Amino acid sequence: MRFRLTPRETSFYDMFAASADNIVTGSKLLMELLGADASARAEIAERMRAAEHAGDDATHAIFHQLNSSFITPFDREDIYALASSLDDIMDFMEEAVDLVVLYKIEELPKGIDQQIEVLARAAELTAEAMPNLRTMSNLTEYWIEVNRLENQADQIHRKLLAHLFNGKYDAIEVLKLKQIVDILEEAADAFEHVANTVETIAVKES
Repeated sequence: MRFRLTPRETSFYDMFAASADNIVTGSKLLMELLGADASARAEIAERMRAAEHAGDDATHAIFHQLNSSFITPFDREDIYALASSLDDIMDFMEEAVDLVVLYKIEELPKGIDQQIEVLARAAELTAEAMPNLRTMSNLTEYWIEVNRLENQADQIHRKLLAHLFNGKYDAIEVLKLKQIVDILEEAADAFEHVANTVETIAVKES
């Protein structure tokens, strides 16, 4: 790790950890959505909105700290990229839940549970990895596994699309469900963006 003679602002580590923990909360709400009937989904969506607002607050706090700090623990553009990608994950998860409610989806398509399980696992790994930014240790397995999960998410997404277009659903229902599974796929991509940013930071700091 590079030697520094100047002190660094260390509160970023805690804020990144808090943001990642909030994503775990969001992933649990997604899992809860799977087992909920239509009448319970509005309340889950409300809690997801609250979690998304908390994520926004965490992101704004990071940006504020970034703008007010003379010395940062790593490059400013990487701090911005990491915070933005974490925020994107919450945005996508909240949007997916909101659309399930707004579109009045009666039954989620077979296979979406696998998609959400991948997101939940990626959320856990991301939350475990953020504290390790302090020492830049034990991170290699994290970004390798998240990239593997993103590849798995791609395969699940393709299978979901094939299922949606197999003639079981009418055209309008296909459009609704496709938008939801596409957004969940974007969440998986955002997890990979976070992992790639962490890898970039670790390489620079090595």
